[in-house]
Amino acid sequence: MATRRITIAIDGHSSAGKSTMAKALAKELNYVYIDTGAMYRAATLYAIKERLILNSQVDMESIGENLDRMFLSFKFNPATERPDMHLDGVNVEKEIRTLEVAKNVSFIAKIPEVRKKLVALQKRMAEGSGVVMDGRDIGTVVLPDAELKFFMTADPEVRAWRRLKEIKDKERDTTFDEVLENVLHRDKLDSERAVAPLKQAHDAVIIDNSNLSMEEQFEFMLKIALKRMEI
Repeated sequence: MATRRITIAIDGHSSAGKSTMAKALAKELNYVYIDTGAMYRAATLYAIKERLILNSQVDMESIGENLDRMFLSFKFNPATERPDMHLDGVNVEKEIRTLEVAKNVSFIAKIPEVRKKLVALQKRMAEGSGVVMDGRDIGTVVLPDAELKFFMTADPEVRAWRRLKEIKDKERDTTFDEVLENVLHRDKLDSERAVAPLKQAHDAVIIDNSNLSMEEQFEFMLKIALKRMEI
C-alpha cells in the first residue's frame, strides 16, 4: 500500500498528553514535531524575565513593543532525540515547565499581538507536510486544512495528577490542590478568550484518555494516522 506524508494537528486541554503523543507519533512516522505550547510558555517566560507580567498583571502597552526583541527557535537535542525550546539562543526547556510559567501562560496566550506573531511563525514551520503540531488552536486556526486532527481531553483531576508528577522534581512544595486549581483556571481562560479560543475542530477525532494508558492512546492514534496516510 502506497502512502503519503500528511500534516497532523493535535489540540486539547492542558496536561491532556498532547505533547507526549505528538512526540511519539512524530518519532514513529519520522515527522517533524512542533510544540506550540512550548512557544507560548517561552513567550510567557520572556514576559516574566522582562518584568512585563507581575502578579498575573500584564503590561499590555509594553508587551507588543517588546515582541520584536523576542526570538524563539527549536533546536534538536541529540540526548533526547527531540527539539528543545530556545529563547534568544538559550535553552529554556526546563524553565518553561515551572508552575510560575503555567500560572501565567494563559494571560500571555490571549494577547492578540502575541498570537499573531506565534501563529505566523507556526504556519511557516509547518509548510509542506510530514509535520505533527500540538497546541490549543492548531486544527481550527493554525492548520485548518490538516489531513488529520485530534482533540485530546481527560478529567481535570487526572490531568492535575499528571501535571504534578511532571513538575514535582523541580518544585517540591507544589501541592495537588494548587495544580488542580491551575488546570481548571487554564481551561476556563483557554475556552473563553476572545482570540482563537480552545475548541474542537468539527472534523477532529476526539480522545478522552482519562482511563487510557499511553500505549493504548499511541496505538489508537497511530492506527488512524497510518490509515489517513494511505493513497
